Order: sequence, then structure tokens, then C-alpha cells
Amino acid sequence: QVQLVESGGGLVQAGGSLSLSCAASGATSRLNVIGWYRQAPGKQRELVANINDAGSTRYADSMKGRFTITRDIAKNTVHLQMNSLEHEATAVYYCYALAAGIYWGQGTQVTVSS
Repeated sequence: QVQLVESGGGLVQAGGSLSLSCAASGATSRLNVIGWYRQAPGKQRELVANINDAGSTRYADSMKGRFTITRDIAKNTVHLQMNSLEHEATAVYYCYALAAGIYWGQGTQVTVSS
């Protein structure tokens, strides 16, 4: 099993930046992909970004050029640097990981003021 704990959420003004972190523990040796989804009120959960052990990254089109995902393999930690934040980025951000199955963190709230 894999446990995921997010941190770094909070309130930020539009145009500002925020960095999220996700620490993985447990059976991390079988981890293939780790990344972030987000879910805004009344909206479906959507992929934000992910990264695999080879360092390949994927971003949703709306995040490209503004968000950056990185992974520290030794520390089993992934980071999401979010720049030029817009009000529409307000959501609960969930860390997720793929191994034999999918694992989810509890989520961290990001609120972008207008």
C-alpha cells in the first residue's frame, strides 16, 4: 500500500504563485506514476500534471507553461510549482499515485482570490 500526504495549499492572490508537495510512503518501490488532480466545486475531477520514474511529465493544456511538476526519488516526494494563478485554479488538489492500483491523498485546498 501507498500513503500520500499533501501540503502547501492556501490562499493566494490572482497572478501569484504557490507550491504544493506530496510525500509518499509505504510500497513506494512499485510506484510508476505520481501526480495531481484537482476538483473545483460542482466540477469533475481533472488531471493537472503527473510524472513517472523516468522523469517524463504530462500537463493539462491549461497548465502548460505555468505549472511545473518535479519529483525527488530519494525523498519520495513530488512538488507542483504553480505560477500565474487564476481564480479558476481554485480547487481541492489531490495527489495520486499509480502502482498496482491507484492511491489518493486527502487533498489540499487552493484558493485564488480575484
